[in-house]
Amino acid sequence: MRSLILLLSLILFSGIFFGFNLKNEDPNKDKLLLEIISYVLERGHYSPKEINDIFSENVYMDYLANLDGQHRFFLKSDINSFEQYKYSIDDQIKNTELTFFDLTYEKIIERMGQVEEFYDALLEQPFNFSKKQEIDLNFETAPYAANLVELKQLWRTRFKLNALQNFASKKEDELKQYKKDSTFNLSSDIELEIKARKNIKENMISFFERFNDLKRKNWFSFYINSMVVQFDPHTFYLPPSDKDRFDASMSGKFEGIGARLTKKNQQIKIVEVISGGPVWRNELLEIGDSILKVGQESEEPVDISGMVLDDAVKLIKGPKGTNVYLTVKRVDGTIEVVTVTRDIVILEETYAKSSLIKDQSGNYGLIELPKFYINFQDYNQRNAATDVKKELEQLKKNNVKGIILDLRNNGGGSLKTVVDMTGYFIEEGPVVQVKSTGGRKEVLRDTDPSIIWDGPLVILVNEFSASASEILAAALQDYSRAIILGSKQTFGKGTVQNIIDLNKMISGGTYGDLGALKVTTDKFYRINGLTTQLEGVKSDIVFPDRYAMVDMGEKDQDNPLSWDRITPALYSPLPKFSNYDYSVERSKRRIKENPFVELIEDQAAWIKKQQEDSRFYLDYESFKSNRESNKKYADKFKKILEFESNLIFQWLPEANSVKVPNKDLIKKRERWEESLKKDLYIAEAVEILKDLSNQISVGKPIAQLKEK
Repeated sequence: MRSLILLLSLILFSGIFFGFNLKNEDPNKDKLLLEIISYVLERGHYSPKEINDIFSENVYMDYLANLDGQHRFFLKSDINSFEQYKYSIDDQIKNTELTFFDLTYEKIIERMGQVEEFYDALLEQPFNFSKKQEIDLNFETAPYAANLVELKQLWRTRFKLNALQNFASKKEDELKQYKKDSTFNLSSDIELEIKARKNIKENMISFFERFNDLKRKNWFSFYINSMVVQFDPHTFYLPPSDKDRFDASMSGKFEGIGARLTKKNQQIKIVEVISGGPVWRNELLEIGDSILKVGQESEEPVDISGMVLDDAVKLIKGPKGTNVYLTVKRVDGTIEVVTVTRDIVILEETYAKSSLIKDQSGNYGLIELPKFYINFQDYNQRNAATDVKKELEQLKKNNVKGIILDLRNNGGGSLKTVVDMTGYFIEEGPVVQVKSTGGRKEVLRDTDPSIIWDGPLVILVNEFSASASEILAAALQDYSRAIILGSKQTFGKGTVQNIIDLNKMISGGTYGDLGALKVTTDKFYRINGLTTQLEGVKSDIVFPDRYAMVDMGEKDQDNPLSWDRITPALYSPLPKFSNYDYSVERSKRRIKENPFVELIEDQAAWIKKQQEDSRFYLDYESFKSNRESNKKYADKFKKILEFESNLIFQWLPEANSVKVPNKDLIKKRERWEESLKKDLYIAEAVEILKDLSNQISVGKPIAQLKEK
């Protein structure tokens, strides 16, 4: 893209600039890194921010949250000493001063050392699980301890919650074993409590081993990222170790559980389930689930709450074939242990696949596209666009009356494949507008006049359909070419990032590896001139799901770029199907009357309530009662799983594959068929296609159709 070329030109210039000026001016690597990143952001970011007192305050708040978000190390007096720098970090950035960082770094090391000295004594005394007590883990409102006595009490109380959770889980496991085998020897409550404290002590030993391994450069990375994320949530500094992992991920080979994690509100959360990975294949985790503990074979699980994300990831990753035991808090608040067998992500599972849908009214087609994949070295190799084209042609040979394109949970990918794919449904014309750093605008067009499919089309989306998925859905919506069915809106990520190798900014390599900066350089706009940023694509027909009330979109991230609009591209919407309005009206009515929808809406409200509740009981009876009550309430939503359509699904061999399906693939596709029968959203999409393709309704007034 043009913006990337210009940015690379900028880098070439910058390498000369820093090579002659900074190398001899300041040998301190931290200061050099600060200046280089500031330089790149100022000139390369899509929407540079003014480095002022407001910026300083935001960096201050985010940085303290990164250092001690759970308020378990710093004292109130420490915060008071930091306050003097709250509005001067901007000046320190401009002058490459590190006074504030040095102060906080020295203080966090001091306080961590003190906690390491006293935590063992706190765990010597047994916990009383019969005493009525509560704890509030809303860290945003939790005060800092006034002194070390209060800090010890804070740690003791949180240790008690951890011990109670461990105690309750072990007691529950033993009772289950006793029900299966009456000869099983149950542990006493005293023994279980002792084991719980021992487990916490082992976790704390591991905790401080990892923290003591952190070097000054690691802490400085936290400081740098507290600055760069002020520009937008997708701009991020990658220190050398993270850059190496990023490079490995771009090679297309992933080994682990197949999930991307983030740290939000001091919890390690699932933000993406990677298609083709073990979690995805076995449907073990969902976006929004939180990982509380990580256990290895024959080892007690490690509590990862408050742990640095990188350290948590190291515990979860591991060699192919080994098991990791994750204590997971589901989005609905229930807690369970999930066993994941680590594996290499099977890239074939990310490819487009199709199924024939048979109904009394005729045949319909489904294409599931997990991502917009591409071979960047050779576009003629397998990619999402060519695969979807062949699946469309395969479905046409089966005389389908309508097609469903499933983009749910599709986080995006190659922009070129989107442009080509849009062209399969329109003659030719603009597909998306891209505005780059400096305000340059480019319109990407489909120039192929041929159409692969001109019949009824429904696109399925949800809150996790993002980026490239949003571009395709938006273009076909603007052309009136498809009906969008799904969540109220898609994710709302309308930006593009590029990776800048900071080592190219300086000649000689005197300072070692500087890492890289992922920086936002472009913004997407629909052909109607509206950006997909924040607002995403609004569905023509809203079919709610369990995430309807959960804050997970771009608009819910910190510091997202704003929504705006530019001049529309020159395009002409296609004539809608004669019974378009009829089909939409009928679908909305069906959804409103669907008994499962009310249950889904109740589930969404329940999940929101659970996520907002930060209070926990610290006595066993109340803790157990609350846990059982939550589980009982959550169990009522299992009725949603009882849905099963009367549709017949017949998966089709991949149109682009010359291999004969093996037993493993056949088993996976059969399981896929079973999941399709239980998919409420696909069932509704078929009903829409039936209405769209119903020639009896063509040309009749909407009023007459409603009366029917």
